[in-house]
Amino acid sequence: MAELNSDFLIETPMLDFGDPKVQDLIKQRKWGDLDRFDAIGAIYNFVRDEILFGYNADDRLSASQVLSDGYGQCNTKGTLLIALLRAVGIPTRFHGFTIYNELQRGAIPNYLFFFAPERIIHSWVEIYHNDRWVNLEGYIIDKPYLKQVQRNFSNQCNQFSGYGISTKCLSEPEIDWTGEDTYIQSEGIADDFGVYAQPDDFYAKYGSNLSGVKKILFRYVLRHLMNLNVNRIRSEGIASNR
Repeated sequence: MAELNSDFLIETPMLDFGDPKVQDLIKQRKWGDLDRFDAIGAIYNFVRDEILFGYNADDRLSASQVLSDGYGQCNTKGTLLIALLRAVGIPTRFHGFTIYNELQRGAIPNYLFFFAPERIIHSWVEIYHNDRWVNLEGYIIDKPYLKQVQRNFSNQCNQFSGYGISTKCLSEPEIDWTGEDTYIQSEGIADDFGVYAQPDDFYAKYGSNLSGVKKILFRYVLRHLMNLNVNRIRSEGIASNR
C-alpha cells in the first residue's frame, strides 16, 4: 500500500474507536484477525445491516454513541464505519455533500415533510484499498428495510428516488462489498463539499441539518415519529404505511 498521511488513521472526538464498547465489539467479532479485504467486508456489513437505518438525535454523535443507539442514517452510520475501519488499520476519509430532500419522502412521512430542509447534509466514506480511494455509501440502508421497499416497487430498475433511497436500479443496487464503490443515495446529490480527513472538521464548518426550534423539535419529537415510520415499513411493508 502506498504511503498515506497518518491523519486517515487517527482517533478523534467523533471517531472514538478507543472507547471500550467499540473495542469490545472488535474483539468479539475478531475483525482484527481478518485480512484487509475480509475485515472491510465484515465491518461494512455490520454497519449496513446490524446498525438499522434510522434517525439519531444529531449528525455529530460519536461512533460509540451511534453504536449504543443501534441505528443511524448516512452521517452517523458513516462515523461508526470510519471509526471501526480505522481501529483495524484501514485508512479512511469523509466526503461531504448535500442531497435533495425528495429522496427522503416516504421514510419521512408526508405530514412531517414540511420540516425537512430542501437540501440535507449527506456524506459517504472513502477507504484506501489497493492503492486507490474507494467510495462506500451502500451501508446506509439495512437489507430488511430495503427489501420492503423493493417488494413494493418490484422489478424497478429505472431511476428511483424515495424512502431514503436514490439509485439507478432499485432491484439491484450496488450495495455489496466487492472491492469496488457502493452506493444507495448517490443519485440524489445536490452539492459536493469535497473530502475531509476527519468528519469533526466538516461539521465544525457546515454544522448539521437543522437549527433553532426545528432542531429542538427534531431531537425530541419528530425523529421519534420518523423512526416509528421506518420501523413500521421494515416490519410490515409500505402498503401498511399508507
